[in-house]
Amino acid sequence: MPSENLVAILAATSGVLFDFDGPVCDVFAGHPAPGVARDLADMLARMDVTAGELALETDDPMEVLRLAPRVSEDSVRRIEEALTSAEVSAVKAAGAPVTGAVESLRAAHESGRRVAIVSNNSSACVKEFLALHDLDRFVHQVVGRTPNRPDLMKPSPHSLERAAKDLGVRASTCTLIGDSTTDIEAAARARCMAIGFANKPGKEASLVAAGATTLITTMLTVAEALLMPTVAR
Repeated sequence: MPSENLVAILAATSGVLFDFDGPVCDVFAGHPAPGVARDLADMLARMDVTAGELALETDDPMEVLRLAPRVSEDSVRRIEEALTSAEVSAVKAAGAPVTGAVESLRAAHESGRRVAIVSNNSSACVKEFLALHDLDRFVHQVVGRTPNRPDLMKPSPHSLERAAKDLGVRASTCTLIGDSTTDIEAAARARCMAIGFANKPGKEASLVAAGATTLITTMLTVAEALLMPTVAR
């Protein structure tokens, strides 16, 4: 049963912003992230040994991309291109959408709200997955990471502010559903509301500390709340 807080937040929401990796898709389920990160780190190491050594310490492909600007603009472009290619391949092998994601996207769209995917993943991989699962009909806008600008990835508010502008709604009336502290921090900086998706044990405390307005443990709760008469439009 949706909490009163969740229902109240969605009642005040004009634009529903979904993070992609977590709330909608388990991007690297078929192509595990550590392997992708290692491939990118090896590539970066061939450009710069010091940056490569730092990159080899992480199993997060996004963190390798964040390290690329330490080397050169060309390094950023090459890592960006390789990561985007890996993401597109990964979503093809990722399997079905996260439980409750389809219902939540449909409910948000059918409630008359504006709907966007706001992601640190590439727009190309998000659009590939949405089309593959016939979900693009529920989404008005996809805002992936800005190519070659890892500094604009969440927790920067850039993608959220752009989504609000593209959707034609005020950021203060948007709600982001995200499963990471960077999602929640970005929402706070953009002055959006934030629903923390605690999809793994132990996430609750960190999401609350980051500023989540409320928490959910399944995306089905979002769909249920959006379908309630007090929330529907």
